[in-house]
Amino acid sequence: MINENELIAHAQSGDREAFCELARGYQRRIYALALHHTRDPQDAEDLSQDVWLKAYRAIDSFKGEASFYTWLRQITINTLLNQQRSQFFAWLGGRKKREFIPLDDIEPFFQIEAGLHQNLLVEQVLQALGELAPRERLIFLLRHREGMTCDEIATACGVSAGTIKKALFRTVRKLREKLGANAPTDEFSQLAIGEKS
Repeated sequence: MINENELIAHAQSGDREAFCELARGYQRRIYALALHHTRDPQDAEDLSQDVWLKAYRAIDSFKGEASFYTWLRQITINTLLNQQRSQFFAWLGGRKKREFIPLDDIEPFFQIEAGLHQNLLVEQVLQALGELAPRERLIFLLRHREGMTCDEIATACGVSAGTIKKALFRTVRKLREKLGANAPTDEFSQLAIGEKS
């Protein structure tokens, strides 16, 4: 069976089927990141297609210095940031308020055990995330869903690590307020920033 490096080499030499095979391996992760960020299946689908088009056009620029997924994720981050800048999410309310996606329709944001309490908690977190500013939501998702460090997020977003840490701190505080969870400042700063920066 052909491995990923061979698929990349074939794709870089113009083999569309090789690129499609690569895309099949990562399409769900890219779509899930876009969906958690946009909160809208159609927007997530559009953004995902944009990511794949950009990746296809730029496949020659992939040098293997990072993993293929890391390279794709950077294209996704840039696409999400550009979408925010250009549309400003339909000029802040030009569209109707977005409907929240039922939990059954998306991969759960957190790994949860069965039971009503856990499902309700996840639904509350997803709703609270949906109420954050797009950039705050993106930074939170990159940290807590993608597992990126603050330094990695800073590099990906073109800002300082301090800016990312402050954004995470504020975001976690907002989430705690929305969820009615009160904790000392140092406690939620640890949740936001984590052990590693």
